[in-house]
Amino acid sequence: MSTAQRFLLDIPDQWDQFDLGGEELAQVRAQALASTDDPRAKAEINDMFRQGREVTRAARRYGALLASGTATLYPEGLFMAYGMVFAVTTPAGHELTLPVLSAQLGISSATAEVPKDRVITSVQVPHVGHAARVTGTEVTRLTADIGVKLLTMHTILPVPGSTQDFLVVTLASPNLPLKNEVYDLFDAITGTFRFLTAEGEQVPAQAGSGT
Repeated sequence: MSTAQRFLLDIPDQWDQFDLGGEELAQVRAQALASTDDPRAKAEINDMFRQGREVTRAARRYGALLASGTATLYPEGLFMAYGMVFAVTTPAGHELTLPVLSAQLGISSATAEVPKDRVITSVQVPHVGHAARVTGTEVTRLTADIGVKLLTMHTILPVPGSTQDFLVVTLASPNLPLKNEVYDLFDAITGTFRFLTAEGEQVPAQAGSGT
């Protein structure tokens, strides 16, 4: 029986747990569109906001335990990012593999092309222990023939006391030119993850844990 009953993830102050298809996002979209007269830039802004709606729809469809995001207009331009936490259980007698993960989270299909920059690593999450991480530029389909690229980071955290249950912290952003900065931010956010007991006490990091 796992001692972990809850989890905690610190998100930046500019991020909110909100419906990215709601009124707040619409206001930011209007501000972003008003900031430029370039038709190409306006089209890119609209694409980014369509991505936001698709990401949150997918989060709800695949049972995200937490969904958060930001759409912030800076003097340098618009920054968008999304964060989700999913529960994944591997079938009895099987290990958690990328195909299993993809099927449960819906992050790819059987015919999806593997990202050319996909990297699979083992990382040390301060309050959890060792975890597997998958990064890459994935294509999210807005329609059957329109896809957009997202920088993604999936960190697979084993639930203490279980060999089949995992929580996956998924972070994504369409701001491709900011790849290094985005991944540094995603790593910092994931690093705040903690498993908690039912009483709210932190579960100690597991030595040698991982996938």
